Amino acid sequence: MKILMVCLGNICRSPLAQGILEAKVDSKTITVDSAGTSGHHEGELPDVRSIKIAKDYGLDITNQRSRKFTIADFDKFDLIYTMDDSNYHNVLQLCRTKNDAAKVKMILNETHPGKNLNVPDPYYGGEQGFENVYKMLEEACEIIASKINTP
Repeated sequence: MKILMVCLGNICRSPLAQGILEAKVDSKTITVDSAGTSGHHEGELPDVRSIKIAKDYGLDITNQRSRKFTIADFDKFDLIYTMDDSNYHNVLQLCRTKNDAAKVKMILNETHPGKNLNVPDPYYGGEQGFENVYKMLEEACEIIASKINTP
């Protein structure tokens, strides 16, 4: 199974979601990646605050580099989790088929089914914003991992 996490710039939320989920699944059978709907940070490391909060929880996300979401990602990934409604709609606009659209989900619907809640973008917030985002993503990724780790 291949899972893609998507936010706007692929430097704050989706790298954290990728790192968190990677730590919870078997890397031999499950691939996790991340991308952004914008290419503004292409090739860059995650935000230093995302790296720090991940490190505080024992995760190293410094091997990740920002990249832009592409239509080819629909062919490469089984599930595509978006961080907010803007990312969700941006990804849906690129769908070619109903099958593509069926792969796209809002990540917090894992913890709050059907509520379509947003993971807030912590970029302009302080350290506490990154802590809050980490906790939201940790909870959602725990549920995702429990679903995909079940035979």
